[in-house]
Amino acid sequence: MRGISKVFFVLPESLLGDRGNWMGTAKEIRWRFNVFQLSDFDVPYMFTLEWSTSSRLKDLMYQFQKHLDYLQEFWSVLDDIDKSLCIVDAKQPSRASAIRRIHAGNDCILIVHIDFKDPKSLPECRFIGPVPPATHMNSLHMLWRRNSKKWSKERPFPENLECILGTELPKPLGLQEEENQQQVECGICYAQFLPTDEELGARSGTQTDYTCENISCNKSFHSLCLTDWLRSITTTRQSFDVLFGNCPYCSDPVAVKINNHLKPNLLIS
Repeated sequence: MRGISKVFFVLPESLLGDRGNWMGTAKEIRWRFNVFQLSDFDVPYMFTLEWSTSSRLKDLMYQFQKHLDYLQEFWSVLDDIDKSLCIVDAKQPSRASAIRRIHAGNDCILIVHIDFKDPKSLPECRFIGPVPPATHMNSLHMLWRRNSKKWSKERPFPENLECILGTELPKPLGLQEEENQQQVECGICYAQFLPTDEELGARSGTQTDYTCENISCNKSFHSLCLTDWLRSITTTRQSFDVLFGNCPYCSDPVAVKINNHLKPNLLIS
């Protein structure tokens, strides 16, 4: 459950005597000039309070909690966007705002407005960019109008955007660095590239070229490093120019061709 932020309620003075029955877990409660205060600014809009002479503070808290439950899907979509895409001018975008300004590449910005009531539906969208409009922005605008029907509530919001626009949108810098490290760093030598060495021949300075096909592992290796590692294991067996053994990380069966300067084939038995 996400936290709440500075939301103010002006309550009847008769309610102040009911403080002992309050059942919430708010960060901060202040009683001053008949004002009840919770903490922080994540609520995009307030609900209509149902109140009567018999109502108590716990009834208000129940209604407020119900409102927060209703907003969970909206917040989940915002978190997915903020985590997966490059947001303009926002180190910590507010979850009280339904608008996100997203980098779309080539100085083009995609502005989306998410519907509070149906956050997984096709959002309102517009594009801003260089003046006069660049070819890239015109192309994205045309693709949006043409492919909007491809939007699916079953797909994550960022994936829907990329599907409609037919392009991969820029990722946050931290996510790019993490993905690059996961994709190219060898799981054995921990380097992205092999050393530049004449003895390595065509493999000198090459990047990882071998990936475990176990999707839970998906670790990358230099085939040369993996070959040397497999040769150091007594359970490894060789048939012609293929070494058969186990992945150093997940232990799934793997096989790698040796003395092959081309990208080796990964075999799972």
